[in-house]
Amino acid sequence: MEELRRYVIRQPLEIEAFFGIVDTTAELVGVSEKYWSSLGLNGARIRILVEIAKAGGSILPSVLAARIGVTKANISVLLVPLEQQGFTRSAADPLDGRKRRVLLTESGEKLLLDALPGNRAVVSARMNALDEDELKLLLSLLRKLQRKKE
Repeated sequence: MEELRRYVIRQPLEIEAFFGIVDTTAELVGVSEKYWSSLGLNGARIRILVEIAKAGGSILPSVLAARIGVTKANISVLLVPLEQQGFTRSAADPLDGRKRRVLLTESGEKLLLDALPGNRAVVSARMNALDEDELKLLLSLLRKLQRKKE
């Protein structure tokens, strides 16, 4: 047990920082999820709709899967309820008819326009614990970590 303690109790600074990021992220995602849940919505599905919107309203499923960090097989499963609810639809890719694209529908756009302002407000309320300079520093540090690929 003593040997195990060095991996779970006495952490080097970089590991303590890593778990600080993980714990804080989980807490902030929880704030966002609580908001979505209060509206009867699912944050993961909203994220998919947001990614489609960021892509201009149309995206290949494989690109969408990469952006949200799931497999190509899983993205199909995740898209089914969004299409059933009328928030997305699929259409042939204009450049390659063998491929399908996921499109954001007017209903999907309206959902985002109605729901995102409130979500952004609850997230901002938590993030406002940091001042502007601290937020800029945080973003800079996070970007530095993201660039360091192995």
